[in-house]
Amino acid sequence: MTLTTEADRAKHALTTMWTIRRFEEAVDDMFARGLMHGTMHLSIGQEAVPTGACMALSEGDYITSTHRGHGHCIAKGAKLDAMMAELLAKETGYCRGRGGSMHIADVATGNLGANGIVAGGVPIAAGAGLAVRMRGGSEVVVSFFGDGAVNEGAWHEGVNLAAIWDLPVVFVCENNRYGMSMSVDRAFNVDTLAERARGYGIPGVTVDGNDPQTVYDAVADAVRRARSGGGPSFVEALTYRWKGHSKSDKNLYRTREEIESWRERDPIAAFEAAVTGGGATAPALSESDVEECRALARDRVREAIRTANAAPDADAATLTDAVYAPAGEPIAGGTRA
Repeated sequence: MTLTTEADRAKHALTTMWTIRRFEEAVDDMFARGLMHGTMHLSIGQEAVPTGACMALSEGDYITSTHRGHGHCIAKGAKLDAMMAELLAKETGYCRGRGGSMHIADVATGNLGANGIVAGGVPIAAGAGLAVRMRGGSEVVVSFFGDGAVNEGAWHEGVNLAAIWDLPVVFVCENNRYGMSMSVDRAFNVDTLAERARGYGIPGVTVDGNDPQTVYDAVADAVRRARSGGGPSFVEALTYRWKGHSKSDKNLYRTREEIESWRERDPIAAFEAAVTGGGATAPALSESDVEECRALARDRVREAIRTANAAPDADAATLTDAVYAPAGEPIAGGTRA
């Protein structure tokens, strides 16, 4: 599949990337105005990775996400109003307003959940892959994580289990060059993180994470391998987050020049140029098509904000409704039967 020459695919990819961008910008603005609480980890600048990766999946396939996971949710087909409601602590949110930004899950679309624990989604992905294998399914699991996760014990254990059991898992590293404030140049003694795959006997490849086509091609190859019983693969996608690690990040560990140099490599602007330029073939999209994609993304996010704001607040009185204790154990107001 060629995203830059097939009009329907190009529109889908561009609209998805713009939706992620506008959603994140809206969240950034609402948080700054005190309308959201807690913290936020924005993925502005990284839109091409979840877009390309999720376009390589089929209905029924799964993903696990991260604390910087809004883009993964959107690319996998999440409802924007339910996402926004979750961030605003509304009863209509994906987790009824109890999980917030870092814990959105949408089982209906195969999103097994974001995770506030670095590398926490990796063993979950291995477990999901094992479940697929045990029930004889054909689904594939894509596990998203950042470069900082690759030095976590849970990452090594999850990848190792997937490798020795040939589980249908694709490990996708969004290498945005910093684990919080720690540069990858200081945290690793390898040229590329994809080299780590060799230690587990699985394929590893490094690609341009700012190009959705390149991401799609790499993940699609890995998905085909996993679905056919070939086991897991590791895809390292080189990208960059324009914003700080979280809302409290003062960005003292990187220069303005570095940030600006990556902003000039805006994945959305580059993709728009690719789908309207055409090169040796006819352009996939016209300028009016591009504007339509932009407007659709903008309107979807605006409607999500309106719908979420009108929803009822999460009720503190029902906070423990989904908290369970073994029979006979004391709980608030009595004993579990």
